[in-house]
Amino acid sequence: MGQFTSLEARIDAAAHAVLARLPRGRLTDGAVEFLVFGLKQAWACLFGGLMLGMILVTRLWWPEVGLARYDFWFLAALLIQLGMLVFRLETPSEAKVILIFHVVGTGMELFKTAAGSWIYPEEALFRIGGVPLFSGFMYACVGSYMARIQRIFDIRFSHYPPVWATVLLGMAIYINFFSHHFIVDLRWVLFAAVALLYFRSSMHYRVFRFRHRMPMLLAFLLVALFIWIGENIGTWSRAWIYPDQADGWSLVSWSKLGSWYLLMLISVVLVTLVHPPKAYQQNS
Repeated sequence: MGQFTSLEARIDAAAHAVLARLPRGRLTDGAVEFLVFGLKQAWACLFGGLMLGMILVTRLWWPEVGLARYDFWFLAALLIQLGMLVFRLETPSEAKVILIFHVVGTGMELFKTAAGSWIYPEEALFRIGGVPLFSGFMYACVGSYMARIQRIFDIRFSHYPPVWATVLLGMAIYINFFSHHFIVDLRWVLFAAVALLYFRSSMHYRVFRFRHRMPMLLAFLLVALFIWIGENIGTWSRAWIYPDQADGWSLVSWSKLGSWYLLMLISVVLVTLVHPPKAYQQNS
């Protein structure tokens, strides 16, 4: 897997030509790393950012054009996905990850909406039961980010747990999303299992000139937090709502942060099945 697509390589070369001319120093180097980190994160979030921006804009203004918002989002998501492939903003392997997340997410949506965990309050032509088809792309946004960030930041791992063990844990987490409706919720056991499996694991990522290190448990938490923020924007836009938001919007429960934290493990496992984790070496 190359680090950049052909378009990204040209952007990277142009950025290097500008940034490499800046004076060196601890303050300057730190500022450049911070700036590039933010720009790369935004680039990795391209699919999700476009989707969330579209949802937010149509919440503020949506003309009566005879097309439901949900259907517009679905068609737009397809066009965005096609455009990212055509203009080489995304690799075919990343598209595979997005497809996997779409299928996994839609399966969860069908069950959760039937169980009353959340609802989609608007009409849609493109839907399966009570689930509009755009919803699978919301999970795909997470998959797109996880796959793109691994490539854009050239992420390597130290003390990465055995992939087979992460697959088993990911399966257990996914099953628990369904089974806790019928038996005891095992999320605290799963949290402990995630901590036990990943407590020594770190990710090593390159921003511009330097590699940086972050414990994977912390990385999961930060990504989960940003997804929770995005979920608040989504529910405020009435893309979907929870039962306690039926009579008016309220902040999404902090307990959902834990759910997204566990989803991070599923996300990482699915990405590693397509892009096996690379081991960190001191000179890499």
